[in-house]
Amino acid sequence: MISTVSLFWALCVVCIVNMARYFSSLRALLVVLRGCDPLLYQYVDGGGFFTTHGQPNKQVRLIWYIYAQRYRDHHDEEFIRRCERVRRQFLLTSALCGLVVVSLIALMIWH
Repeated sequence: MISTVSLFWALCVVCIVNMARYFSSLRALLVVLRGCDPLLYQYVDGGGFFTTHGQPNKQVRLIWYIYAQRYRDHHDEEFIRRCERVRRQFLLTSALCGLVVVSLIALMIWH
């Protein structure tokens, strides 16, 4: 019989791996963005995105740009594919994080 605690930790590991994949895809998207649309790259603070002095309001702009699917009118096909991938990974990671929180609450109630 598999322990519920071990299932919870396995779910946490899967969530962390997907978060790492999401951040890696986001970093690759910024590299593509720098080459194909420098103005948008500056608009979302691409150079300082993963730094401690990055501007969170500009980072949120990129997330909303992707979430609202405004990239569909862009001229670069690779940029559109990368945005689709980042969007799918964001939705997957968000769902997994929600599942981890629900599982943690259920685990605290059950034990």
